[in-house]
Amino acid sequence: LSGFLTGSIFLKGDSTMSKKLIIWDFDGVIADTEHLWVKNRQKMLNEKFNLDWDFATANKYLGGMSDKTKRLNLDKLGIKTDDKFWEDALAADYETMHKGFCLTKGIEKIFNDKNFKQCIATGGIRSKTAEKIKTVKIGSLFPDEKIFTADMVEHGKPEPDLFWLAAKTMGEQPENCVVIEDSLPGMTAALRAGMTAVAYIGCEMNNNPEYVEKIKKLGVKYIFDNMDELYAWLKS
Repeated sequence: LSGFLTGSIFLKGDSTMSKKLIIWDFDGVIADTEHLWVKNRQKMLNEKFNLDWDFATANKYLGGMSDKTKRLNLDKLGIKTDDKFWEDALAADYETMHKGFCLTKGIEKIFNDKNFKQCIATGGIRSKTAEKIKTVKIGSLFPDEKIFTADMVEHGKPEPDLFWLAAKTMGEQPENCVVIEDSLPGMTAALRAGMTAVAYIGCEMNNNPEYVEKIKKLGVKYIFDNMDELYAWLKS
């Protein structure tokens, strides 16, 4: 899979040409990290609650969401987690981060393009997001005032609150924003916010026909699996 997987093209006069703000998700987009956090929670849930969840099941209920939303989802399934569970989960994530991870190939060209106004809006909490940004060394590009996290709003993804906050703070209207997401909850939030949702599926866990079909069913028109083609689309 590569390129314009939906077959959509960027035409002169298309409404996306007026977009003024790029809003980046972090996990699964800026770096291939979403699977790391899902695996940590999958392992902990299986051990603590004697579950037999595979990765796909864990990702279904936990992927692309804030820990607050994940906890609510588990509550609905009758899996009651306490504060210590989530403290331990965060500690496991920090241990994973200390092993290091890399920026997605080709993304720095977009980050460094001064023609774009850009920010980050992620389902992670502020402290963890700061550590992730430090790990991939993009703090100079994304200072605190350009970072928006789930603990800054009442309702996380798939609700649109976080993206609305990012747009308002960055001085742009929702219709002038492009959101680059890898998760279905994130894309749903972008659509609900009235923004242009772009699916990035360059990470191995998302780069498959079944996932592409789920993205299409949401109504997302633009799907990319590499940053070079995404960059070309943004510039066109």
